[in-house]
Amino acid sequence: MKVTKGKLKGVFIFEPTIHGDDRGYFLESYNKKTFKSLTGLDVDFVQDNQSRSKKGALRALHFQKGEHAQAKLVRVLNGKVLDVFVDIRPESETFGQWEAHELSSENQKQIFVPRGFAHGFATLSESVDFFYKCDNYYNKESEGGIFYADEDLNIDWQLNDISPIISEKDLALPSFKSFKEEINN
Repeated sequence: MKVTKGKLKGVFIFEPTIHGDDRGYFLESYNKKTFKSLTGLDVDFVQDNQSRSKKGALRALHFQKGEHAQAKLVRVLNGKVLDVFVDIRPESETFGQWEAHELSSENQKQIFVPRGFAHGFATLSESVDFFYKCDNYYNKESEGGIFYADEDLNIDWQLNDISPIISEKDLALPSFKSFKEEINN
C-alpha cells in the first residue's frame, strides 16, 4: 500500500496494492497495523457507514463537534466522487483551506480525514456507493455543517453543467463566516 500526505495537515491518501487476474481483483482496504506504520497514528475505528447517491448528488460539508468529533477513512465502492474536506481547526495553519480528491472504484484510493474537518462529496458518476469508517460514534446533537457554495471557501465541486441535488438540511447550513463567528464567541 502506498500512502502520501495531503496538503492539509493530518490528511493521508492511500493507494492499496491491487492483486488482479482473470477472476477480478483482491485488495486489503484496511489493516490496523499497516495503517499505524504508514501514518504513525493509532486510530480505533468504531463505526462503518455506507451511502448510495445518484449523479449530481452533493452531500455537503458535515462534521461532529467537541467530544463527538470524528476522523474518517473514506472510499468509493462503486462509481466516482469528488471528495472534499475543509480544515475547521482554528489553531491550524491551514484553517479555512480545502482539499479535494477524486475517489472511484477504478482508482481505489482512500482518504483519511482527521478530526476537525468538515467533509462532503459530489457524485460524478451515474451512481456511487460511498463507504467510510469513523473513529467516534455519531451524535445528532453534535452535528454541524457549512454551506457547500460558501463564497469564502469557493469550492469547485466539478459538477460543471449538472445542477447539484442537495437536501433541504444542507441548503440551510451556515456560511463559513458564521461558523468562524460561532467558534470565536
